[in-house]
Amino acid sequence: MKSYLWSRYKEAKRVTKELVPSIMSNMLNPDAIFSNNEMSLSDIEIYGFDYDYTLVFYSKHLHTLIFNAARDLLINEHRYPAEIRKYDYDPNFAIRGLHYDVHRALLMKIDAFHYIQLGTVYRGLSVVPDEEVIAMYDGSHVPLEQMSDFYGKSSQGNTMKQFMDIFSLPEMTLLSCVNEYFLKNNIDYEPVHLYKDVKDSIRDVHIKGIMYRAIEADIEKYICYAEQTRAVLAKLADHGKKMFLITNSPSSFVDKGMKFIVGKDWRDLFDVVIVQADKPNFFNDKRRPFRKVNERGVLLWDKIHKLQKGQIYKQGNLYEFLKLTGWRGSKVLYFGDHIYSDLADLTLKHGWRTGAIIPELRSEIKIMNTEKYIRTMTWLQTLTGLLEHMQVHRDPDSQMILEEWKKERKELREMNRNFFNAQFGSLFRTDENPTYFLRRLSRFADIYMASLSCLLNYEPDYTFYPRRTPLQHELPGWSDQLCTGTFRIPFLQETVQMK
Repeated sequence: MKSYLWSRYKEAKRVTKELVPSIMSNMLNPDAIFSNNEMSLSDIEIYGFDYDYTLVFYSKHLHTLIFNAARDLLINEHRYPAEIRKYDYDPNFAIRGLHYDVHRALLMKIDAFHYIQLGTVYRGLSVVPDEEVIAMYDGSHVPLEQMSDFYGKSSQGNTMKQFMDIFSLPEMTLLSCVNEYFLKNNIDYEPVHLYKDVKDSIRDVHIKGIMYRAIEADIEKYICYAEQTRAVLAKLADHGKKMFLITNSPSSFVDKGMKFIVGKDWRDLFDVVIVQADKPNFFNDKRRPFRKVNERGVLLWDKIHKLQKGQIYKQGNLYEFLKLTGWRGSKVLYFGDHIYSDLADLTLKHGWRTGAIIPELRSEIKIMNTEKYIRTMTWLQTLTGLLEHMQVHRDPDSQMILEEWKKERKELREMNRNFFNAQFGSLFRTDENPTYFLRRLSRFADIYMASLSCLLNYEPDYTFYPRRTPLQHELPGWSDQLCTGTFRIPFLQETVQMK
């Protein structure tokens, strides 16, 4: 039996090695648009956009700015120890979509089924041993009543906060650094107060205008100039599409940024511009009326009967927006980077089509296209299939070999995680399951892409068809593949693409 098992192992490894070149000949396009739901652009008459990380992208310097400013607010206004200034922002520490246990001060990755991915739980800057995590949570499952509310917030008894915004990366890092300082110095502290103070400090960096003033003062340092943004908008305008902008950012900030990336005539491209919209409240609160903003940024008092092209409006609500424009239903496609604040309500309540901008997608696909990743992932899938099939052999020698294979599988999983992020791995996958982030992305976005520039690769009447990915009961069994002696990996291409 030992000889048989190892011969199957060697044969599987040989076939897998031969398979890699054919997989590499069919690479994924990092500039492609991916579809969760069938949608034809020929049906879209109106295009809407968020501003931050949708129309405009920021350089790596911005997150350092946010981190440093919030850290200083903690020291100067919340009386935190000045020694936390020794911590600098690490852009490689956190990824989006992570959950934070407010009471336990733990940052972690959770999959689509509410299970914690062991090995990705951090207290401060140090990983928490799996045994300790299992003891704290009585396993690795987080009950529904402890999860965050619909918008990812920790409220009304929920102990988990989900960080979905790209702007939340410095917030997660700051939380971890301050936790680390208190732990290393044996300082007794209340995790709930720390969470609230960091959250308030990050919020104040925006609300007090610290971030906006810094960007406006050195726009070339913080904004990544992308002429393709104008190219996308010009292409849509040339094909007679109406366009609008709804953003939470203030008027002067948006105006300067758009002049930089699009041009002084940027407002001519948009039929409606709304600033300081307070999303997601904009999509739900029927009470707040629109106000016009004049050229000097002053709010006017007159009642709004029509949303005019070339003007800038503040506040308002979607119900009034729909009443004034008549832009309803599936003829509207809105793009944003925040799955909850930008897209969820639009698809669930208002029937708009939605497009998610996921900048991390481009870098992850480039990693997935490397030979090392493909070789590792192909062998991981093959080894998993071997384990599934060969576990029927219960004799001690066979079980010893299977344990060796399980150890190798665990090492391959860790290697796979490290391809993306040493602490938390891919934004889209836990070991095997989709992440909680991907679950929400799949639910609330019809299409998703790395940036708006991807639209330039498609004609205005292009139809997006979601790939038919096989369900578990539609997959041919590993045992059938192995028993025939013609060992091959079922649906391998689809599996690699999903990873």
